[in-house]
Order: sequence, then structure tokens, then C-alpha cells
Amino acid sequence: MAVKKILKYGEPSLREKSKEVHKVSRKVADLVQDLFDTMYTFNGVGLAAPQIGVNLRVYVIDASTKDNPMKPMVFINPKIIKKSGAVVEDEGCLSFPEAYTPVRRYKNVTVKAQDINGRTFILEAKDGSLLARAIQHEFDHLEGILFVDHCVNRFEADEILKKHNLPPIEEDMLLDEPELEAELEND
Repeated sequence: MAVKKILKYGEPSLREKSKEVHKVSRKVADLVQDLFDTMYTFNGVGLAAPQIGVNLRVYVIDASTKDNPMKPMVFINPKIIKKSGAVVEDEGCLSFPEAYTPVRRYKNVTVKAQDINGRTFILEAKDGSLLARAIQHEFDHLEGILFVDHCVNRFEADEILKKHNLPPIEEDMLLDEPELEAELEND
């Protein structure tokens, strides 16, 4: 279909909660194709509709690696129904070009969503895999949450953002994550 412009950190619409998709229509199928075209053009692992200015609960992921080939996936109206464990990894985002910072994520997640045909599926991603982290990252976009809200060290994250000419951390958006902190301390 088309490669879309990716909204950059600082755009207010990235902080809006997305609306549910009521019908997997032709319009939604076109949106999914635009997401894939845009994600692949910019070498992303995932892309959520809000990142191209469409506030619908849709994202795509292609977490394939040489060692672990996977099919590209579509998530419509996703819900994370189970999460456990914790991991800290460097993360980036197409809305934050070239900026990476360590963030806290759950190690294992189970997501329930609809596919491009409107069929419901449940997917489990484990062991802090790229897929597990991408599911959480893209899901956050639908909630108006950004990866830097999970940062381990906000001062370090601020320096990284500054270096890439991006706005500073929004302190009021930083997440208090006692469950993840407790999991990390137990590891």
C-alpha cells in the first residue's frame, strides 16, 4: 500500500489511548498493510497504528531473526492476559530514531488478539524474547505509553534523548512498576 510518516516523540497524539476496532474492514486491512510497509522501510520489529497517526488498537510485529524465523504477525484489539518474570534490556522505537535505553519489561507474556481475518488467537511469548518485549512495547503504544516511561534510569535516558535531539523524559509519565522491581530483585 504505502509507506507512512512515523510520528516522532513529542507529538501529543502518541500519548492518546487508541480506540477499539469494531470490524476488521477493508480500511483496517489497508492500515495493516501500511503498517508493514512502513515498519519494513524503517527496519523496525514492530509498529503500532498510533505511530502513523491512526488511533486504532492495531499493531504489527515481525520478530524474525536468523536463528528464529517467524511469520509477520497482526494484532487487532490485543489484551495482555498474563505476565510474569522481569528483564531489563536496551530498547528503541521508530518514534525515537537512533535512541536506545535500558527498560524494564515482563519476561513472559500471553496476549489475546484478533488476526487480519477477525479471528481471535492467544499467543504466549517467553524468556524475555524479542517477541515478548515487542508485544509489550507495541501494546503500550495503544495505551499512550512509550518505552521511555519504563526506563531504568531517567537521567541516563534524558541524556540519550538530548543527544538525539528529542524532547526530555516526561516525568509525570514515568511508570511506577513495583511488581517488575520485585521480580528483578528476585532474579
